[in-house]
Amino acid sequence: MNLKGWVRTSLIDFPDHIATVLFTGGCNFRCPMCHNSDLVLRPDELPDVPEDEVWAFLDRRAGLVDGVAITGGEPTLQANLAPFLRRLQERGLAVKLDTNGYRPEVLEALLREGLVDYVAMDVKGPPEKYPLLTGRDGLDLARVERSIDLLRSTPVPHELRTTVVPGWLDEEDIEAIGEWIAGARRYVLQQFRPLNTLDPALESLSPYPMERLEEMARRVRGRVGEVIVRA
Repeated sequence: MNLKGWVRTSLIDFPDHIATVLFTGGCNFRCPMCHNSDLVLRPDELPDVPEDEVWAFLDRRAGLVDGVAITGGEPTLQANLAPFLRRLQERGLAVKLDTNGYRPEVLEALLREGLVDYVAMDVKGPPEKYPLLTGRDGLDLARVERSIDLLRSTPVPHELRTTVVPGWLDEEDIEAIGEWIAGARRYVLQQFRPLNTLDPALESLSPYPMERLEEMARRVRGRVGEVIVRA
């Protein structure tokens, strides 16, 4: 695994678990609002996290750390992701996977084998705004839709989530997303953080007030199982 970052203990990254968080290098999107820009643009310049140190830590903390969150970057680009998750499973650790959903074939294989216990998938915006919000033209959005369908149909707990970039996404956009993902188990509206963004110009934006995010959430309730706002 191309590991480029590590938070040894987290109480907020994996619902209902004390988790260690591993960051993979590299991504197939160039989202302007991404706050892990070094992992996306310059992964080769970041020091590697030695896998043997991760395994040693997990063995020492057995019974204390009970989950591992795999994020990035985009973890599904990692060729040896499945073997890595199998090793975690052998240790009795729950696995959370963060993904942008653009590699549904990988997600499907992991779900089929039972290698993930929770999936958090980014839905960047309504389909027509994907080029703006991913920094990529010519995307095959059928791939994103396939991942949404996979999560709607799996018993594995999941959330779909959108980072609400002020001025780029508004109430109508969130309503359109709600229609697109209708039937999902959980939808999370995430507060935008103007820190270390891939596009430095976004660092001058002021996040929407929480009251406005709550209003956006109200507009999509009823279309998905649960809608929450995350600061």
